[in-house]
Amino acid sequence: MGVHTVRYRHTSRIHWGTAEGGVLTPLAGKYPSLADFLAGGAARALKSASRNKISRNNHTGLTMPAKSALLSPVTSPCQIVCQGKNYADHVLETGTRLEDKTFNQFFVKAASSLTDPQGAILRPPGVRLFDYELELALVIGRPIRGPMKFDRSNITQYVAGIVMANDVSARDIQIPQGQWFKGKSFRTFCPVGPVLYLFERGETIGDLSLELRVNGEIRQKADISQMIYPPWETLSELSGLMDLNPGDLVLTGTPGGVALRSPASWKKRVFGLLFSEKKMMQLFVKGQSESARYLIDGDIIESTIRSNDGRVDLGKQRLVVKS
Repeated sequence: MGVHTVRYRHTSRIHWGTAEGGVLTPLAGKYPSLADFLAGGAARALKSASRNKISRNNHTGLTMPAKSALLSPVTSPCQIVCQGKNYADHVLETGTRLEDKTFNQFFVKAASSLTDPQGAILRPPGVRLFDYELELALVIGRPIRGPMKFDRSNITQYVAGIVMANDVSARDIQIPQGQWFKGKSFRTFCPVGPVLYLFERGETIGDLSLELRVNGEIRQKADISQMIYPPWETLSELSGLMDLNPGDLVLTGTPGGVALRSPASWKKRVFGLLFSEKKMMQLFVKGQSESARYLIDGDIIESTIRSNDGRVDLGKQRLVVKS
């Protein structure tokens, strides 16, 4: 199996290390970016874990030295490509019929939205519909320069590893303005990490469970087997569309349980006959504002992604909402 790695700051310096059995082991070498780490440090991490035969569990209970902090293992500059509506329950809660979900939806986030897995996410002034979206993310490990066909058995030849991400969203910008990029790209809108799980040669992406809590209440809980478009299908389609580079990030969609609740498709059509687009959006924001599920200052968001057998554990995010 692969190895769990982290990027962290200790006494003002940034380091990479393995995180196995609750023990942090620093890795020799300096890697200013994730791309640099993938080019040199990743192989060293895999060899170190194999040679030492260290325990592969208890990654969320990682003991950190004093005056240190876990950082996002994904670094800027990079591309952040996202999937929309990739779980059936999320499709339904956004007011879309499953039979109308006939294509893989993509959008991007600004690399400057990257932030650390523990700390604050900042609610922009005027944003009232502040939402969370827990997602499994793929870290590209080799350049992709043209159409390729991926499946479960070969995807890890080009995907170096996986991380946890949160596609934080300002719904009152994303939907009324029709600007997904703007509504999802504010600074701190993409917490990533803490653990980057690096795949060993020949390893496949196994079953993983996602869970997100707000103030202790479970809001999202799903398994990646529930994805409409699995990672290998998504990467195959993206390879025919764009170039991808080592260190780029692909978010694979969020399960149901977000704060957003959208009217059913038939209601949207009726409203469209009765009201102008501007009036419809005013009604949307007013209706959504009555929900207590949207994030407010002081809310604590905790999330995990791990395999049922505990062999793969992407750590724990703990985020606090602030203005």
